[in-house]
Order: sequence, then structure tokens, then C-alpha cells
Amino acid sequence: MKKIISLFSIILLCAFAPKSNFLAEQKKYARVRTAISEKNNLLIENLKKNNLKVTELQIMLVIFKNEDIIELFAKNKTDKTYKKIATYDVCARSGTLGPKRKSGDGQVPEGFYYIDRFNPASSFYLSLGINYPNQADRIKSTANKLGGDIFIHGSCVTIGCIPMTDNKIKEIYLYAVHAKNNGQNKIPVYIFPFKMNDKNLVLHNAKYGSEPGLESFWKNLKVGYDKFEKEKKELTINIAKNGDYQF
Repeated sequence: MKKIISLFSIILLCAFAPKSNFLAEQKKYARVRTAISEKNNLLIENLKKNNLKVTELQIMLVIFKNEDIIELFAKNKTDKTYKKIATYDVCARSGTLGPKRKSGDGQVPEGFYYIDRFNPASSFYLSLGINYPNQADRIKSTANKLGGDIFIHGSCVTIGCIPMTDNKIKEIYLYAVHAKNNGQNKIPVYIFPFKMNDKNLVLHNAKYGSEPGLESFWKNLKVGYDKFEKEKKELTINIAKNGDYQF
């Protein structure tokens, strides 16, 4: 009987125990506290201007390599569509246009990803990890080593990452922390080679199209680009057997 009561007590404790607070955990780190001190009021004002609540925030990041920008989209949990609320300059670039296919190629990936880790004590000030290589990358690549550890980070240096100034990574990181704290466990990160309108596609295909498979790869990305541009919703994505994205 005592064992039953004890087991029941443990179940009750687990059921009513406070949920993990991601924001509180992040505040243990000095750089996050600095970001909050310097940027939180700016974030809240920007959200308020866009009819968004910090306690309901969800975000997504859209990156254009050729334009060297990150566009930050946001919505409340109950909203159906995202709206662009900020644009940030990427402060350095490595590699060329085209996907990352192997370790050491210096390329920034292209495709549809999500943030899979937060590093508040990064060697590059603050950093957000991207889940490269994803399933599509693994299928498309023929290399033995695809590489990894692709981050959006500070310090303005890069070999295949997306670098920001320390000042701007504080904002992006803090938006992401609030979104994660609200339960958004997979913050989408869409990385495009360029603004994929028809004119740019023709222009860049003429310049890079001789690279094997690149034209068809970009054509596949453009389907997702067009769908997001039209609907401003997170894309539902499957991966075909040949590694193509299906929307």
C-alpha cells in the first residue's frame, strides 16, 4: 500500500512540476543577459508595432546569399501567416552561389533547414546552429564527409556560416530565444542563393548553370521560394528519393 501511495505521489509531482523555462536557462549566460539588457526593449517595441506579442512569438529566418541579408519573419501562435519585421545584413561571405555538398568546400548551404541548437557561450559570441546536412543534402551529396557545424553567429568571420556583427546577432538570438521559450522547437531557416524571381534565375543560371545538377536544384528551390512568397506560411516539406524537396 505504501509503495502504491509513494508511486502516486511521484506521478502527482511530475504532473504538476513547473515546465522547463528555456529563457531562464539562457539567462544564466552573461552574453544572453547583455543581449536582453541592450535589445529586449527594442524587440518588444518592434513586435508591438507589428501587432505581435513576445509571449506568443514564433519566427522564421529567410537568408539570401547573393544579397547578403537575413529576413526575419514573425507571427503570433494563433496567426495563420508570417510577416517580415526586420532585415539584417550578413557581414561576410565565403564560397560561391550553389549548395554545400562536402566538408571543407567553404560553401554556405542552400535549402530548407531549422535551428537545432543554441550556443550562448560560442567562440563567435552567440550562435544558432542549423541542421545541415539534412536528408536532402545526404541524398544529393556523393562525398564521404558532408561537413557540419553551420551556424548563424557573431564575430563577423566565416567559413561556410552566416556571420553577423555581435550587435545584430544579439537581436536575432534573442528573437529566437523568445520563440523557443514559447514552444517553437524547430525555427525554420530557408537559405536561398538569391531572390529567386524569374529574372534572377535566368541571370544566375547563365553564370553558374554549367555546374552539374545546379540548374535543376535551383529550379526545385524556386518552387518552395514561390510558395512561401505567395502564402507567407511555413512550408510543409517532404524529401523525394532523389533528394528533391516536395512541397
